[in-house]
Amino acid sequence: MNKKTLAFPYIFWAAAFIVIPLCMVLYYGVTDKTGAFTLENIVTMATAEHSKALLLSIELSLASTVICFLLAYPLAMMLTGMNVSTHSFIVLIFILPMWMNFLLRTLAWQTLLEKTGVINSILGFLHLPPLELINTPGAIILGMVYNFLPFMVLPLYNALAKIDKNVINAARDLGADSVQTFFRVTLPLSLPGIISGVTMVFIPALTTFVISTLLGGSKILLIGNVIEQEFTQTGNWHLGSGLSIVLMIFILVNMVAEAAFDKEGDGASL
Repeated sequence: MNKKTLAFPYIFWAAAFIVIPLCMVLYYGVTDKTGAFTLENIVTMATAEHSKALLLSIELSLASTVICFLLAYPLAMMLTGMNVSTHSFIVLIFILPMWMNFLLRTLAWQTLLEKTGVINSILGFLHLPPLELINTPGAIILGMVYNFLPFMVLPLYNALAKIDKNVINAARDLGADSVQTFFRVTLPLSLPGIISGVTMVFIPALTTFVISTLLGGSKILLIGNVIEQEFTQTGNWHLGSGLSIVLMIFILVNMVAEAAFDKEGDGASL
């Protein structure tokens, strides 16, 4: 059988569930209810309400990405220094939560953070005042970090594992201390993994609406929530698609940046 024939199921799947829906979003985004061409749906992003939601989404996404990086990089470095059996088990621990449903993982944090949840129940048992954890930006960031941390760890680990140990030893032999070796050798060589990890965390964090709905409540609306409401509540597919196109531009910019810094795809897979 011709190898190209084996690709037909994937081509059909991609056309039915990726290309066609994307074309529909583009069509609805640049037309009005009468089918006439317009850019009003896209320009609406500049309104106070939508721009506020977008800026808040960018702010929380950047914060989550930075926290994921600060947590993931030391862990990835430790994994590269372990023996095969140990680091394989640790990597499995990080991959294992990804096998659980995304919604269930987020609901678990809702149970922990709510006013009568596990954390405040423990504080009450210790005769400590309860904390306002749920329906806050901090709760959303926590949910993002928990759900997207593995997407930062794996590219970083993949990039660090490919660094030749002889290069590190050569830097030490030439008189570089641990700090100099890290900033002049390890960090630059792991840049493809950093770019890939940042992209894989920032994009889903920017577009999420489930985490902000469950952990932020109705008090905090991100741009993902606004788009979701336009499709499901108000039924304005044109406006929802127009706002989605703006997010697509952010995604494309991130993809171009990743391609520019990771030309060989060193940080893209494990």
